[in-house]
Amino acid sequence: MNILFIGNPSSTFIRRDLEMLARHYDIVNLVPPESKKDWGGYISKVKKSIQSASVSIGWFAGWHTFPMVRYAKKYGKSSIIIVGGYDAVSFPEIGYGAFSNKKEAIPAKYVLKNADIILPVSQYLQKEIMKNAKINEENIYPVPTGYDPNFWKPNGKKENIVLSVAGAKNIKRVKLKGLDTFVKSAKYVPDAKFLVIGVEGEARKYLEGIAPKNVELMGYVKNEMLLPYYQRAKVYAQLSLSEGLPNTLCEAMLAGAIPVGTNRGGISEAMGNIGFYVPYGDVKATVRAIKEALAAPEELGLKARERIVKLFPKERRERSLLNLINLAPLIKYSSKFSKTRNIENYVDIREYSQNSLEITKLSRISISL
Repeated sequence: MNILFIGNPSSTFIRRDLEMLARHYDIVNLVPPESKKDWGGYISKVKKSIQSASVSIGWFAGWHTFPMVRYAKKYGKSSIIIVGGYDAVSFPEIGYGAFSNKKEAIPAKYVLKNADIILPVSQYLQKEIMKNAKINEENIYPVPTGYDPNFWKPNGKKENIVLSVAGAKNIKRVKLKGLDTFVKSAKYVPDAKFLVIGVEGEARKYLEGIAPKNVELMGYVKNEMLLPYYQRAKVYAQLSLSEGLPNTLCEAMLAGAIPVGTNRGGISEAMGNIGFYVPYGDVKATVRAIKEALAAPEELGLKARERIVKLFPKERRERSLLNLINLAPLIKYSSKFSKTRNIENYVDIREYSQNSLEITKLSRISISL
């Protein structure tokens, strides 16, 4: 089977999917254009690739996947959109989310309405898609990202370190990730070291202006180089306003860090009943939670690891994606040729957590014309 895959593999989670799918299919990878002058050639490549592909897959709903979905409809090909977070939400108070502005809401809504299969990485995003794109759940299947517990693993005794990892170059990202709350909280926990990884430019300058002496700010670190930091930190803080399924939180939990997080988006899907929850932007509550986490036994971090190992293994994502890719032409067929569709039991869906589903196999399709 030939697959068109649209996504930039410089993002770790996109590269993982690309490498995984390349083990099973013939893949053509198109990277979204970074400048206006590249758009004409990009659209032509999408059109040409769609005609020879069996299925097209794109990471994120936006202008870059608009032509993919449009040409897939034109040529009767199946299209799958993976939704990661920004492309499903709206937070106009900080100017974040595709649905917080009309320019990005137009392509996102078209893509989500017209793709044959939509794969959000969390159930939270499924609800946001339904609310903001005004569509039902018929072709939406939450498929969480997956992680390798043999790589992300503990190593020795934890140190008195509170860690947060987030790519941030501007104030908007600082607010989104709750890094201002994180840095302000450090003042009231002077015996612990607070470490922020991934801040640069305007974001770093802002945080330097409010950071006490026990805060260390670092720039970008490659994903595969983050493991030693996770292993040393006793506490990992995910204080975001919104998350799909936070990769860094899951990786830190696998390395035995005790999580402190807001009850926002997919954070609770990762944490469950492990760790400590705080309201977004509440410094006092964050200080209390971090102190409790630092005082907690390290065994709590091992329980955090067990949760991620059980719920989000990379093998589960692989199985789910492969099954849905094989289903895609059948779903396309049923949608195209039925006036009233009644697809029953076409996948065996097993609940593996309160908030996530796994799609495992095809059993039957019935079509009523």
